[in-house]
Amino acid sequence: MDAPVTNVPEYTVTEISGAVKRTLEGQFGRIRVRGEITELKKYPSGHIYFSLKDEGGKISGVVWKFSVPRLGMAPENGVEVIATGKISSYGERSSYQLIVERMEYAGAGALLARIEALRVRLAAEGLFDASRKQPLPMLPRVIGVVSSERGAVIQDIRTTIARRFPRSILLWSVPVQGDGAAEQIAAAIAGFDAIVPGGRVPRPDVLIVARGGGSLEDLMAFNDEGVLRAVAACRIPLISAVGHETDTTLIDYVSDQRAPTPTAAAEMAIPALTDLQADIAQKAARLAGSLHRLTQECRLRLSRAERGLPDLPGLLGGARQRLDDRAERLILALPNLVERRRTALAAAERRLPDMPGIINAARERVRDRGVRLILALPGLMATRRSGLDLTTQRLISGLRQSVGAVHNRANRLLGRLTDAPVRASLREARARLEGTAARLESVSPLAVLSRGYALVTDRAGLPITSAAGVKPGARLGLRFADGDVKATADGGAVPVRQGKLPL
Repeated sequence: MDAPVTNVPEYTVTEISGAVKRTLEGQFGRIRVRGEITELKKYPSGHIYFSLKDEGGKISGVVWKFSVPRLGMAPENGVEVIATGKISSYGERSSYQLIVERMEYAGAGALLARIEALRVRLAAEGLFDASRKQPLPMLPRVIGVVSSERGAVIQDIRTTIARRFPRSILLWSVPVQGDGAAEQIAAAIAGFDAIVPGGRVPRPDVLIVARGGGSLEDLMAFNDEGVLRAVAACRIPLISAVGHETDTTLIDYVSDQRAPTPTAAAEMAIPALTDLQADIAQKAARLAGSLHRLTQECRLRLSRAERGLPDLPGLLGGARQRLDDRAERLILALPNLVERRRTALAAAERRLPDMPGIINAARERVRDRGVRLILALPGLMATRRSGLDLTTQRLISGLRQSVGAVHNRANRLLGRLTDAPVRASLREARARLEGTAARLESVSPLAVLSRGYALVTDRAGLPITSAAGVKPGARLGLRFADGDVKATADGGAVPVRQGKLPL
């Protein structure tokens, strides 16, 4: 059967797909599409596939590998962006897609929401805690700067440091906005932190991350998570000086100190030389004044203590005079003391009773009473036999008891008053007295003189104890045990050799 005749043109699938593609690319050209990123996928090939959606529709998008470095931001799901590119079709699936060349956040609201979400997440991790912030050194030797080498920022920092206190500046030049700026800033901070102390390149003592003012989009590199984590991991104290005083970025929360401007950061990093000199001069003046006051107080206390001290030379002279007087009195007192003790002993001996006479008298009395008692007993007995009354008998019995008691007392008295104990006591007392006298004689200066020594005195009668104190021709007094002799010194002192006396 023959095919029906028609005037409708016939196309192949490939022709239709090509026509649609040419129509889309020719009709729309380069466009900007606003929407929320969803279904984001990054393939190992480096390409990024995603979709943009809004309330009424969804369109597929792709970022080729060679366009990723120039994209301007890192795409994330849920972020509202404005994608710039062109519309094209994919014939094998009969679908169209947006080939994206550049991407940016859709307005300040989206940027602020993303920044706030990142701030909350990093704050929960503790990156903003005050306990992890490092103090700035007082006088750093080297100051590291992360900024652009072009522009007024680095010039302001250099001028301020040269004016306040000239120090070495080590600049790590990086772009401060645009594609790849965040990665290079993070790499610069990590590079400064990796410098080994004492190496060929000096390690900075403090870092300044700075740039001038700009819009929120221009400052987004300093809100990047990679930059913030590099600042948190840096072991060098870091000062952030991004934008003007009213600009605030997340790096200000992570850094150790935040400066409103780059100039203020330089002033914060290094003190003014004139201020240090003035402070040192003031402290030196205060220290000198304190030392002067302390010296005056010590001198005043010393003067008061000096007035309270006794006259040592006068005390020493008086003590020497008393010693000489006591020595002279001792020389005279010892013989007198011995003589007085002897006299007292003799007087005590004379006052002692005549013990043998007392004992003999007591014996005679006892003997006499015994004889009388013996003579009286026969008469008493005869009277008793003749029949004396009871009263007389009682009287005789009482007399017998009295005679017995007297006899017992006499025997006890005779036992105590024997000659031997009394004489032994007298001998012991005399021996103690003689021993005391002998000891007194041994320490007497007169006893020393009796052994051949002599006491040398000057004209005033004071003892001379050193040969160096005798001058030639001096008048001397020599006291011996039996008298005094006057003498004159023929010469000065002659040293005495061991074992020999000077002649």
